[in-house]
Amino acid sequence: MAYRTRIKYTAAQKAEIWDRWQRGEPLTAIGRLFDRPSSSIFTMLAPTGGIRPPPRRRSGLALTLAEREEISRGLARDVSLRTIAARLKRAPSTISREVNRNGGLQHYRASHADQAAWDRTRRPKPCKLVREPALGRLVARKLRLHWSPQQIAGWLKREYPHNESRQVSHETIYRSLFIQARGALKKELQQHLRTQRAIRRSRHASHKGDGKGQIKDMVSIRERPAAVEDRAVPGHWEGDLIFGTHNSQIATLVERHTRYVMLAKVSNKNTETVINALIKQARKLPGELYQSLTWDRGKEMHDHKRFTLATDIKVYFCDPQSPWQRGSNENTNRLLRQYFPKGTDLSVHSQAKLNAVARQLNERPRKTLEYETPAERFNACVASIG
Repeated sequence: MAYRTRIKYTAAQKAEIWDRWQRGEPLTAIGRLFDRPSSSIFTMLAPTGGIRPPPRRRSGLALTLAEREEISRGLARDVSLRTIAARLKRAPSTISREVNRNGGLQHYRASHADQAAWDRTRRPKPCKLVREPALGRLVARKLRLHWSPQQIAGWLKREYPHNESRQVSHETIYRSLFIQARGALKKELQQHLRTQRAIRRSRHASHKGDGKGQIKDMVSIRERPAAVEDRAVPGHWEGDLIFGTHNSQIATLVERHTRYVMLAKVSNKNTETVINALIKQARKLPGELYQSLTWDRGKEMHDHKRFTLATDIKVYFCDPQSPWQRGSNENTNRLLRQYFPKGTDLSVHSQAKLNAVARQLNERPRKTLEYETPAERFNACVASIG
């Protein structure tokens, strides 16, 4: 049986792999470029959690390889350290320390000394979450509540505006989670991130939607008023179903102005069941806070005219294969997969459980709300009409 030799990527190849990964190319596509399986690329990316390590730079004060070669040649000719130092315009003590730490007068070798110098510089600056253990504990506590690193960073900045020891960037949190050598956050906290990936994915990686069927008498999103489009006023919602195994699903609703979330348990996806659930949810809110609903072209909305008749809420439908036209809802559905992973039976969750999940989402600070929570914004809207 013939075994494939283990590939050793050159510096240029490694740079190209990182470039492609950061552009959002999948592991399989990158692997094909080098005629290797995706596992080979994963093995290269995994030690730093899919986060590109910063390029290493030599200090301007450090001895160069050329200078070390000059030292080695001088020692071979029995030239004194002072003379070598004068030629290199270095202090004699610098040359003396260099020789003594790398084998002495008899065993000094330029290439070995240069590599040893690089190895000694691998001393990363302690992570802020290590230097500030109280901050690390606070971040860990928020991660366990399923807050994203960006939400945590924004909330800390808002909560402690004048205390930098209680602030940290979301990138530092991600790096502490995915690069375990930093020793700041435990690896098991990764399970509280909304995606369960072993390495961090590029933000340029695509999320593709698929088309749905035709619905009679639907009103296009292009006819939706401009005030809805620019999120200037509350009361306009986006909706969808998320699916699980055994033909299970949950109806999800998010208000565009405040990002407030409501979830509804549905026993199946036929239009009568879904419309009944949406009518029930709509009647929980003041009419001023539920004026329109934007949905995709799923057949569960075939009876949309009955929904409008019962609630006086207008329904608009997205263009085919255009999930970004319901961007708030698409983002919310991705958040919900933390609580309701793909490949699980959603029918086991009660309405009380759905309400609890919605409440937790609504109490998370959001970057798009300047790190206020959807609940704060929505309650302000309720108070303004009360």
